[in-house]
Amino acid sequence: MGLTYAMIGGGIGAFIGEVHRKAIALDNTASLVAGALSSTPEKSIESAKQLGLPEDRSYGSWQELVEHEPKRKDTVDFVVIVTPNGTHFEIAEACLNAGFNVVIDKPMTTTTEEARELAHLANEKGLVCALTYTYSGYPMIREAAELVRSGTLGKIRRVEVNYIQGWLAESIEKTGQKQASWRMDPKQAGAGGALGDIGTHAEHLASFVTGLEIEALSAELTSFGEGRVLDDDAMIRIRYAGGAKGSISVSQVCIGEENSISLGVFGDKGSVRWSHDNPNDLRVSTLEGGTRLVTRGQGGLSERAAAATRTPPGHPEGYLEAFANIYRGVAELVNAQKSGSVVGPLGQDVPGPAAGVDGMRFIERVIESSVSDGKWV
Repeated sequence: MGLTYAMIGGGIGAFIGEVHRKAIALDNTASLVAGALSSTPEKSIESAKQLGLPEDRSYGSWQELVEHEPKRKDTVDFVVIVTPNGTHFEIAEACLNAGFNVVIDKPMTTTTEEARELAHLANEKGLVCALTYTYSGYPMIREAAELVRSGTLGKIRRVEVNYIQGWLAESIEKTGQKQASWRMDPKQAGAGGALGDIGTHAEHLASFVTGLEIEALSAELTSFGEGRVLDDDAMIRIRYAGGAKGSISVSQVCIGEENSISLGVFGDKGSVRWSHDNPNDLRVSTLEGGTRLVTRGQGGLSERAAAATRTPPGHPEGYLEAFANIYRGVAELVNAQKSGSVVGPLGQDVPGPAAGVDGMRFIERVIESSVSDGKWV
């Protein structure tokens, strides 16, 4: 029998919950059989009806789900948490204490202390605690990571990540736009605006590919939107352990940009460049071999990239497939937990609790630097 899951959040009017469901369904990774899908019982039950969930597993609140679902003989294999950031800790802690594996939409929590508590709890109980850092699911990002690990680029000198959007160029949160409203509310989003929403993606992308640890950073956060408390733009300089330098540029107020992400990693022997506009391609340059374009699905790729690829060359894969690769990895981890099966490259690449803790430390240090006028911290 296949795996099953419950979802907390992601009901009527939600964006990211539907993306999670589609990603999981893409490979028949698991079946949605239970849920507490909204912050009110009425919307939660109505959302469950729309998704065709059984009545006895359509819960009015996440507390009901955590109380009743573990008592079932056919209880779910994992719980997906897609609520606003400010609720992640309480819900994930309750789920882990109830014996559930959890998948949490990033960022993990709203403080480093909370993230560390969840990491400790998951490790103590031997449960899966995964984060959906989606962009690490792209085959060419995994190929880039393998090229760094293999030494093809030599000693890393410079890392550049840009994540630029424009959807918050106007203060649409004032109109009640749901996605903007909670993301610009510190009580729901935490201390970081664009920094927490997409900045943590950028930090994880750099970390996933290079394996480098941030030693110090200097940052400037800006709130361009009128009346905004949280940032909508961030510029960050980074010193990595070992001597490499880095920069992360994040914004949600750049008119004309939809979801522009780019990564460049430069070593003393070679470099890689990747763009979300053409995610199936990776530009690889070396001193000896010049520049070549490596494409998803071609022969000779690493096991990590090949495992994350579904279709032959010339048949592009995109965002949903990358998202689905995270869940295929989660399934490997859960199946290994249940039956002792071997965890393959997909499972080994799932962002876990350590990535969640690092993301929160990153947010807090960036804020600390910014309020000190860019002081290195």
